[in-house]
Amino acid sequence: MISRNLYFQLVFRVLLVTTFALAAAWAYTIVNSILLSIVCLFFELLVVLNLIKYLNTTNRKMGYFLESVRNNDSTLLFPTNISGKPIRELYQGLSKINEQIQQLKIENQQREQYFQTLLEHVATGIVTFNSKGFVLHANSAAKKMLSVDVLTHINQLDRINRNLFQVVQNIKPFDQKLVPVTTERGTIELSLKATSFKTNSDELILLSIQDIRNELDEKELDSWMKLIRVLMHEIMNSIAPITSLSESLSKFFTIDDRAVLPEEVDEKTIQTTIRGLNVIKEQGNGLMLFVESYRKLTRLPKPDKIVFRIEDLVDRIKVLYSSLSNSDKVKLTVTINPPGLELFADENLISQVLLNLMKNALEASSENPAGRIHIRAGYTTSNRPEICVLDNGPGIPEEIIEQIFVPFFTTRENGSGIGLSLSRQIMRMHGGSLQVRSVPNKETVFCMIF
Repeated sequence: MISRNLYFQLVFRVLLVTTFALAAAWAYTIVNSILLSIVCLFFELLVVLNLIKYLNTTNRKMGYFLESVRNNDSTLLFPTNISGKPIRELYQGLSKINEQIQQLKIENQQREQYFQTLLEHVATGIVTFNSKGFVLHANSAAKKMLSVDVLTHINQLDRINRNLFQVVQNIKPFDQKLVPVTTERGTIELSLKATSFKTNSDELILLSIQDIRNELDEKELDSWMKLIRVLMHEIMNSIAPITSLSESLSKFFTIDDRAVLPEEVDEKTIQTTIRGLNVIKEQGNGLMLFVESYRKLTRLPKPDKIVFRIEDLVDRIKVLYSSLSNSDKVKLTVTINPPGLELFADENLISQVLLNLMKNALEASSENPAGRIHIRAGYTTSNRPEICVLDNGPGIPEEIIEQIFVPFFTTRENGSGIGLSLSRQIMRMHGGSLQVRSVPNKETVFCMIF
């Protein structure tokens, strides 16, 4: 809509310039009226000046906006009560994008503050440093274990323990080291694990430090590292294209450190700029959806438990399952033993978990011509109620089966990575568990144990 109005305004002014030029020529050559010719040229000059002012206004505001984006400044305001419809619509679009960027910055700051607070409350020490050894972040647990008040460079570890310094200096991604360290609190055994992630300009090492005698066990440590790595990955994937695209758009309106002239801006540049701004908006929306997904994990309602029959739950799920795409290609069977088996739980939350497992099973089995899904409800060997979902899809590789419950970890192109994490959390809120076993190309079983 903006580009159409701009195009109309430009064409209209060019036609006016052409008309006055032809009128001046007609007045001078045909009518032989110099005065009339001068009047036509005067009006032509006014239209040309108006065209230059029109283009300069658009170009200047666009340049200011792109410069503010590049400098991470979202305080630029655009008037939306002007009379010119094309410019008004352009300013409205820029204002909306500017508000989106402001909201994105607020969300980023809130999320960063949340992560900082989260890391400070973790009993596991977390240290992040770059390739030059400068420490970007060290939480309270890490500084307490290392007996330092401030940690700015890994060279400081040399004064604490020479062996510890050498291990940290030479540690590689995915290495695991055990280092005995003598501090004021005595000798402790530190378990060090490292992972890496890349930013636009450097490769960072994320080092987790754990006193294996007093702190979290190894699996919990792995979960923290995986969660932080996935969160960092998602954040960088969302922010990097915005920065890169903003720089690219800015280049369209600058040549040799100067703003381009009005006559240097063509329709293609305007179209490309508008598409780029739309992409920035979409990236912002995507990042806010990511934040909203994270909120779902932290704001689950308290279970409202009632007694209900599993048969009624399954009947409800079967209706929902039949509405899913490709559900007619995968055979669904149900076994409930004993038939009157009941649960004391939040039926809505358990229905959410079961439906999520059904969707995953359907997606896994839809490519199998003999695809089947089986819901089995009964008791475990320890006499605990359970509901299992079985499918004959390709299965889950052994190397990632422990990671599928990590928030935001996904192997699907359009997956959010929170479905199984959310399901396991719901089960834990019920005092139960969600377990999985898989034999590739044969059978995968997810069991909700109450």
